Amino acid sequence: MATIDFPYQGFSKEEFIIKALTWADTQSHFAYFNSNDIPYPKDGFRHILAIGASEKLDYRARSVFDELRAFHQRIEQSDQMNDWLVGYLGYDLKNETQRLESNSHDLLKFPKTQFFNPEHVLLFHEDKVEILSTQIDLIDTIITVHVGHTKNELSQPTNSVAKADYLTNVEHLREHIEEGDCYEINYCQEFHGEVNMFNPVGLYQSLNEISPNPFSCLQKFNDHYIVSASPERFMKQNGSTIVSQPIKGTRQRSENANEDIRLKADLRNDPKELAENMMIVDLVRNDLARTAKTGTVKVEEIFGIYSFPQVHQMISTITSEMRDGVDQIDVIEKAFPMGSMTGAPKVKVMELIERYENTKRGPFSGAAGFFNGSQSFDFNVLIRSIFINKKTNTYSFQVGGAITYDSVPEKEYEECMVKAKAIFQLIGANEKS
Repeated sequence: MATIDFPYQGFSKEEFIIKALTWADTQSHFAYFNSNDIPYPKDGFRHILAIGASEKLDYRARSVFDELRAFHQRIEQSDQMNDWLVGYLGYDLKNETQRLESNSHDLLKFPKTQFFNPEHVLLFHEDKVEILSTQIDLIDTIITVHVGHTKNELSQPTNSVAKADYLTNVEHLREHIEEGDCYEINYCQEFHGEVNMFNPVGLYQSLNEISPNPFSCLQKFNDHYIVSASPERFMKQNGSTIVSQPIKGTRQRSENANEDIRLKADLRNDPKELAENMMIVDLVRNDLARTAKTGTVKVEEIFGIYSFPQVHQMISTITSEMRDGVDQIDVIEKAFPMGSMTGAPKVKVMELIERYENTKRGPFSGAAGFFNGSQSFDFNVLIRSIFINKKTNTYSFQVGGAITYDSVPEKEYEECMVKAKAIFQLIGANEKS
């Protein structure tokens, strides 16, 4: 492992990162994770850049989770330089955890999951970077990279479901709740468009400036890119301890300080938001209990209010201790997909999601993150993210919210637009587009 301190040969840490990302984009695979140094319960992502695919997950015969487990074990037992695995889990892996299917339109055609063991791992700290690599001249290669200034040009987004249809569907979902089919359901809508000019590093920088968040990431898998400003953690492992932190409850920020405080208090005391959050906390407790030692599932914080540049969010923190004989993949599989993006009861609402959403979610509302050996992993929830297929020059993003019996369709639509504000701003659109 090599270590360099900043500034390095006249380059600041920020300049070095941009050069490293620019060089990473010349490779077939890379993944960048960044907490933006935002204070967060249990901390945000580690600041990591993983570059190049030494080996890639190849799933064919068995389920994806079985293949991922085998891949993980093989990398750990091999003589690879590192045992990191980085990638994402797409929402439609639900079809492997339950007897479900997905037949909706798929614009971007992301694989249902992708993971790779990186050739190079850069671990950023406050004033230095640790480098895991067998390439002796890697640092010199990075600092000599020319950083271009290609602009991003994305067409204004087209919605996949008309607003009137969205409002009607919310009413239908309220009827399902009234009839006892479910208690709460996360209903989402897609926006899509064309990519005329594309600079992935620049696009990520722009989104991160507009909306810095503790679980942001930029990932590349050949022609597929994930550009994420996620505020939400799906699940984290530290030794035998598992942490899940669902978000349910949103208010837009205000530039007026007094109004901003009022909005924050309104979120904390809104009966509908509290009920939504409580239902998902109960669902997560049940998910974690499936792999936890008896009596170790704890709600460390409930209804915590945290503020981000675009929104206030209500976040709860649930922890557990892994049961003997349970591995990392078991923990993830038994809780996937996350309750905050499905609803309760989980299987029934996933059936309704398939019925009422007219596009596949793909990686959206899945999870992106990394494994560091058998003692650590961390995955976000892929929301507030834009997904790009460079081969077809198309992009997509989705937003949604929890529908309950008390939901007002127009207000639910407005909440979606609040959540999408950063990406609308990123592509030069606005809420009325």
